[in-house]
Amino acid sequence: MRRPDNACNVGMDRCKAGKPCGCSCGIRRPLKPGQYSTIPEVALRSGSGTDSLPSKAAERVVGRWLLVCSGTVAGAVILGGITRLTESGLSMVDWHLIKEMKPPTSQEEWEAEFKKYQQFPEFKILNHNMTLAEFKFIWYMEYSHRMWGRIVGLAYILPAAYFWRKGWLNRGMKGRVLALCGLVCFQVRLIQGSGLEEGQPGQNPVPQPGLEPGVPAPLGGGLLPETRQLLWLRRFAHGTAGLVFLTALSGAFVAGLDAGLVYNSFPKMGDSWIPEDLFTFSPVLRNVFENPTMVQFDHRILGITSVTAITALYFLSRRMPLPRRTRMAAVTLLALAYTQVGLGISTLLMYVPTPLAATHQSGSLALLSGALWLMHELRRVPK
Repeated sequence: MRRPDNACNVGMDRCKAGKPCGCSCGIRRPLKPGQYSTIPEVALRSGSGTDSLPSKAAERVVGRWLLVCSGTVAGAVILGGITRLTESGLSMVDWHLIKEMKPPTSQEEWEAEFKKYQQFPEFKILNHNMTLAEFKFIWYMEYSHRMWGRIVGLAYILPAAYFWRKGWLNRGMKGRVLALCGLVCFQVRLIQGSGLEEGQPGQNPVPQPGLEPGVPAPLGGGLLPETRQLLWLRRFAHGTAGLVFLTALSGAFVAGLDAGLVYNSFPKMGDSWIPEDLFTFSPVLRNVFENPTMVQFDHRILGITSVTAITALYFLSRRMPLPRRTRMAAVTLLALAYTQVGLGISTLLMYVPTPLAATHQSGSLALLSGALWLMHELRRVPK
């Protein structure tokens, strides 16, 4: 029979003195993993006393932070796409982390900024008839893009340092945080040194490979699929996600070279399926990055291949008894793929209007996110 809670009050002094009193208050039972017997032990194990959160709460905070970072990166990609579509990317010829945060305010400052821009190939080759009012528009486009980039960096680096100091990041997450921080610095260095060198007349002065990394993710009932089928489907989903990423990357090259204005017809390119000017540059490898015809041709092939792979992935998933969330991810990916194809064809046939082209670029992020979501859901399905 269990003693009441106050049964050992009489012998409390004996227990404090280390003498047996017939109760179990002095007996230390073995604790389960993760349990602590006293508050000081909890503080000692956490490493920072009352500053630490329980693991579940810390994971929620870090997860929300990563979602916010993903949103800011998506905004940067969209804004960067609009900046390139409006030919605004090289209007600011200097790079100063703090100094350039203040825009020109007087007429003299604007004229001085415009004179600096006139010394570079972007003005000499493409915009030699530009007025000061037109320059102000593209300058503010690039200014907003750079300021947003600073917001992305601060939203990532400052909370990362705080969470690291508080001990809310496990070993695996610390490695990912360092890798992402390195990518942020690498991206800044690429942008800082890109696009201001002299080019040949008739060429886009922006070096494509230096700017494209800006293209830069989120169990029901029923029988589970066989292990071999599930593994095969996971591998196929990984390959499809990689194909979607390559397609989005090629789309960034299309935007950078204005390759959407070369052949505005579909499914043929002009009067032929394979245009004759695919290999006009020498050496041949230059065509992949600098020839607008080749860049558009590659994007068409990759887009068609991606939507074919996504369609096949969807029908394969329908043949297997997958959980509800996994089936939802597959349907969402299929819908996003065909929406993206429709946007791409419409952008091409309508001679690349900026709003439609920006929507198409944003769709590439949504499609890649959908592919990553499906990969995540397939990983959660038990074998």
